[in-house]
Amino acid sequence: MRALQIDSASVKTLGYLPPKHFRQVVSKLFELLKEPLPADARLLSGFPFYRVTVGEYRVVYDFTDTQVRVLMLGKRNDGEI
Repeated sequence: MRALQIDSASVKTLGYLPPKHFRQVVSKLFELLKEPLPADARLLSGFPFYRVTVGEYRVVYDFTDTQVRVLMLGKRNDGEI
């Protein structure tokens, strides 16, 4: 099984999420460990990273055979993502 690596800004964002959204995002992160390319994953144009949408939030990540690395986590319509 792959290891999950989350950057510190994403961990901080997780701490501020309401309980319902927290459960949704964390559940998706665990799903990415099993299947890093789910049907809803999209490759970011011009970058070697993928994104998935979880409700109101977007997760930007990359993966190898041994790990899934979460690079950004934030609101879907927010200019920061």
